[in-house]
Amino acid sequence: MEIRVGMMNVARELTFEVNDDEADQLKSDLESASAAGDSMLWVTDRDGRNVGLSVGQLAYVEFGIPGDRRIGFATD
Repeated sequence: MEIRVGMMNVARELTFEVNDDEADQLKSDLESASAAGDSMLWVTDRDGRNVGLSVGQLAYVEFGIPGDRRIGFATD
């Protein structure tokens, strides 16, 4: 599953992929880290890389399947 994260005061979003079964766990980890006031949440992506998210600076988190990105005047 593709995860897109927007940070406050940062123009680019962070995009990484996790296994589908780990997405629900990531949602609950984000909610509990935010409620507990934790400063960082570490996530392991599909390729085994560790990604650190500053919980206090999160603007949005989008969970979705990877899709093709259309450029220009493409129509369905």
